Amino acid sequence: MNNKRRDIAAAAAAACLIFILTVAFSLKPDGTYSDSERRKLASKPSLTLETAVNGRYAEEYETYMADQFPLRDAFRRLKACAGRYLFFLKDINGYYETEGQAAKVLYPLNEASLDHAAASFSSLYEDYLKDCGRIVFSIVPDKGYYLAGTYGCPMLDYEALEKRMAEKMPWAAYCKITDTLEASSYYRTDTHWRQECLGETAGRLAEALGVTLCDEGKTEEVKTDFYGVYSGQSALPLKPDSMSRYVNDAILEAEVRYAESGVTGQVYDEAALNGRDPYEYYLSGAEPLIMIRNPLAENDRRLILFRDSFASSLAPYLIEAYREIIMVDTRYMAPSLLGDYVDPSGCDVLFLYSTLILNDSFSLK
Repeated sequence: MNNKRRDIAAAAAAACLIFILTVAFSLKPDGTYSDSERRKLASKPSLTLETAVNGRYAEEYETYMADQFPLRDAFRRLKACAGRYLFFLKDINGYYETEGQAAKVLYPLNEASLDHAAASFSSLYEDYLKDCGRIVFSIVPDKGYYLAGTYGCPMLDYEALEKRMAEKMPWAAYCKITDTLEASSYYRTDTHWRQECLGETAGRLAEALGVTLCDEGKTEEVKTDFYGVYSGQSALPLKPDSMSRYVNDAILEAEVRYAESGVTGQVYDEAALNGRDPYEYYLSGAEPLIMIRNPLAENDRRLILFRDSFASSLAPYLIEAYREIIMVDTRYMAPSLLGDYVDPSGCDVLFLYSTLILNDSFSLK
């Protein structure tokens, strides 16, 4: 009898929970963006005869419900903690934690993506860069380069990646930087590297470009708690990172202009510290075209830096060596527009891209 009552009570509790969540789902206004995951949330799909017949409506509605579910972040955190600490799963939805670092499983090597990236860069070379000075290409390793092997997660064949890109880009000198970094060079909760750890890396790239970094600047603490993208995407209970910035006279005096908006500013964007992604503190984050002028330069050298987000925190190190640095992100700018803004004649050129982008490069125009 007691067992029967217990079963009835459990069923009633489950039914009550389902009813409460159903009511909450119907009353809760739909969200449009997940700050924790840094992505747009699915909106309610439209029901048509075609989408009902081909099953697309059911699929889209399932995605919509998962994105708009009440207490979604709390349930994601519960699931992640159960998988990590109760069932001892190696990764949670493609993310893992080891040595105090959260990282993303990056595997396997996507050769089609590498070829697409190399073709995009080669097209830029053929159309704009033949009259340039030194042309250098470098690959930023993801954290998995330093963590995945010892943790036992699948990892990219980085040697094959470097070899394939070098073969596809014979017109550029390859500069290897993996030995200038280590796991602690990256934020614990984010994809990106820590700016204060990039002195040796910047020096290696400067040497490949034929310039010297002389100004021994200083590192200053940036007062903010930084929860990086892996903090929300993994849903694991990670402590926030600290942030720092590298400064010298050239950086403090630099004039930064954002071509898309026409706005001028400084290298470090204080307003971004209170935004969705504090990493945008470094040169305001994702921008198609940024021009940095150094009024203290003792030469007229110019650098065109084709890049992804990793370059935002590295570029300040190179400011002292150039009169002007033009940063181009072809994920947001069609290469055909480059000639409208930049005269590449005589410029040095640096292609600096992470394995995260090269292995999924179809956002490159």
